[in-house]
Amino acid sequence: MNQASSSSPLWQTPHSGYHWTGLGDRFFEGWYFRVTLPTDQQTFAFMYSIENPIGGMPHSGGGAQILGPDDTYFCRTFPDVNQFWAWPHRLGLGHWRQNLKYDSGETSDIETIEPLKPQFLAPKIFEHHIPEGYQATATVHQGKLLSPQGETTAAWHYTTEPLYGWGDTGQPQQSTAGWLSQFQIFEPGWQILMAHGLASGWIQWFDKRYDFHQAPAYAEKNWGGAFPQKWFWVNCNAFDGDSELAITAGGGRREVLWWTEEVAMIGIHHRGTFYEFVPWNSEVRWLIHPWGSWKLWATRDDYTVELSATCDRPGTPLRAPTRDGLVFCCRDTMHGRLTLTLRDRQGQIIVNDSSELCGLEVGGHHWNGTWRG
Repeated sequence: MNQASSSSPLWQTPHSGYHWTGLGDRFFEGWYFRVTLPTDQQTFAFMYSIENPIGGMPHSGGGAQILGPDDTYFCRTFPDVNQFWAWPHRLGLGHWRQNLKYDSGETSDIETIEPLKPQFLAPKIFEHHIPEGYQATATVHQGKLLSPQGETTAAWHYTTEPLYGWGDTGQPQQSTAGWLSQFQIFEPGWQILMAHGLASGWIQWFDKRYDFHQAPAYAEKNWGGAFPQKWFWVNCNAFDGDSELAITAGGGRREVLWWTEEVAMIGIHHRGTFYEFVPWNSEVRWLIHPWGSWKLWATRDDYTVELSATCDRPGTPLRAPTRDGLVFCCRDTMHGRLTLTLRDRQGQIIVNDSSELCGLEVGGHHWNGTWRG
């Protein structure tokens, strides 16, 4: 199946496609897909990455990480970059461990059986002929990861109906880092692909199967040479009171051409409207502890927002692409407690909601104390 035949939403965000230009410079691209199961009070986060895809370089290869129920963790690597594929202009990627041969069934002649080329496969073909790997588009997500002993540790297949990209519903979608991000002057690039959607399907985690229908889903990506020197992240689209509410907030110390800067942003989608608080239209302040507490405030001409998130769990170390390869350099939980309040300039409350299924992260180095920005 080719790219054009894969279903997709009517909109897509900028930077949905694969960014690698084919050169041999240090490069990574990473994708994050998440499904939250409010009934189970659990979350599955899938993180995929490809590094130095030209091959033959230090750290060339791919990885697949899952943060599962109660912040449990599993990771598998995919060393062969030739078994990775990604669409350049739309969201679509996949990686599997080995190239098997596939008989279409049209003939029994053994000479007609050819290796499967890395590409998007019809879900049934993927299920029956790919022993380990994943594939993902804006609407389909499927995969299987094995233990080193060859036992199935995780398997999943679900479809997603995207609801919010990164912008007002029905309007052109926006770059998360603004229009300058098209020039790749920020290191790394960052794009929310889907602020909110509804996922239906199943996930098998060790010996337990989770079936779900219209569960909150989310997707984002990064690309460049390495993750920021230091960063934080807050994300939630499973609130107690409003099913049409989603928020992503983040900040970091990043490289911009030949200097570094500290920036932060907050993006809120609520009932079709996008409220964006970014350095070029707002004053954004933050107070982030090395772990356990995330507080942000932002003010612009027409709105103010305040959010506070906490976590009394220890969190789970995760790997991220660095200049030294895919290494443990961040800590996450999907069980954060979040309160969010959005007001207009007259003080009228537009949003006041909370959740205990908030995603929280800190990463990088120099976490010697509270980070004020």
